[in-house]
Amino acid sequence: MLLSLAVWLGGLIFLAFVLAPTAFSPGLLPTRHMAGSIVGRSLDILHYMAIVSGIVFLLASMLYSRMTAGNARPLAARHLLIVLMLLLTVISQFAISPKMHALRAEMGVIDNVPLDSPLRMEFNRLHVWSEKFEEAVLLLGLAALYTTAQAFR
Repeated sequence: MLLSLAVWLGGLIFLAFVLAPTAFSPGLLPTRHMAGSIVGRSLDILHYMAIVSGIVFLLASMLYSRMTAGNARPLAARHLLIVLMLLLTVISQFAISPKMHALRAEMGVIDNVPLDSPLRMEFNRLHVWSEKFEEAVLLLGLAALYTTAQAFR
């Protein structure tokens, strides 16, 4: 149960604080477009890992609660937090990311698209939402980690 949450949070932290800043660091890659392709693909993979991790966490945690307390406690804080994390991840993966991928394909190399282009502005708007969703998932995940630790003291 904790391993699944650690995989999810560790992936988020790695993506946000290591992969993205490294990929976008000046001079490392020839274009920001290439960096965005790497980070975007990595985020897609992370989302699928997160969905599996969330489901594993919920199943393991409810089974543990059932075995130790006689009740799966589906409305326990840790379970509700994980469900919210899953909801945000699914929205990001299946609503926000596909639109961003389509816009990137339509624009071509994003570095060559003017900042005031409607396509670029829409991409930037979606990018902000994507970042907000990932930040929320991370904060919810830290809260889930805390509530899980408290439940097993």
